[in-house]
Amino acid sequence: MYEIMIQNILSPVVLFFVLGLFAALVKSDLKFPSALSETLSIFLLVAIGLKGGIELSKYSLEEVISPVIGTLFLGSTLPIVTLLLLKTIKIDKKNAIALAATYGSVSIVTYGAAISFLDQIGTTYEGFMNAMVVLMESPAIIVSLILLKVMEQKKSEAQTYSPKTVAFASPATAWIDKEVLKEALFGKSILLLLGALIIGLIAGEQALPTVQPLFIDLYGSVLILFLLSMGLTAGARLPEVRKHGIQLFLFGIIMPVIGGILGVLVGNVIGLSLGGMTLMGVLAGSASYIAAPAALRTSVPDANPSVYLGLALGITFPFNLIIGIPLYYQLAQWFI
Repeated sequence: MYEIMIQNILSPVVLFFVLGLFAALVKSDLKFPSALSETLSIFLLVAIGLKGGIELSKYSLEEVISPVIGTLFLGSTLPIVTLLLLKTIKIDKKNAIALAATYGSVSIVTYGAAISFLDQIGTTYEGFMNAMVVLMESPAIIVSLILLKVMEQKKSEAQTYSPKTVAFASPATAWIDKEVLKEALFGKSILLLLGALIIGLIAGEQALPTVQPLFIDLYGSVLILFLLSMGLTAGARLPEVRKHGIQLFLFGIIMPVIGGILGVLVGNVIGLSLGGMTLMGVLAGSASYIAAPAALRTSVPDANPSVYLGLALGITFPFNLIIGIPLYYQLAQWFI
């Protein structure tokens, strides 16, 4: 595992992230225009969706039904696991729910880095895994918002999160605001991923001559630029995470490991390959900083972005990029 980890650290993708992180920590004047960061983000979302749709067109429903069920299971379960892990941390219920949505959803860029990692070491994976990224975006956000409504109904006077309200309340008694549901299902990242996936699925392999020069051949290079930008952002968020103490810092490391283990186990149960299990571990072990924060700004405005966004970008994202991805790969190897 040590050699794999070193190989991952020395990859251009990780090194450019570290460069951005270093630039932020030394307060360099290096900056990415917001429009450029937005463009790079849109590119990655469309590229992953298209590749997922084109690959998905090669498979029958019988071949993908088990991965779909496994992915939806993870997306619905991880928010509850997150809340239970937060039991030992004194944190208000709004921020607890925000973290549940963040850590139940998926990081598109971490997934992209995992694909680069697998390609670099020559490990193949199921093409339909790109489609699983789309499926895992929304369930955690919706489940987390349902849990918030349940907690508010059962113990509205509470100032801190109590996991008992999750265990004994029925989600059927909760409701979600129409605008919140709209954001969770049709927010920018989900719309682009799902739309590109459907287009790739409809067009199939005949779309390759059109999309390959931009969205496939240039994917790795664009990912490098985006990770340089992410390094700058993560470095700026680190001081905000430190304000909340060592427990929250440890949560940002422990939660992805727990999620990654669950993801690899689910991948093994549904019969995925070594690469597929690794990617399922990455999906479950990553934390969203695009889709979930966008929904949370609408649905849980009282939650502190410096907590859920700072933790996802400042702690979990670097951990996964450097240690997590090789770790999930090693875990998946144990099942081969």
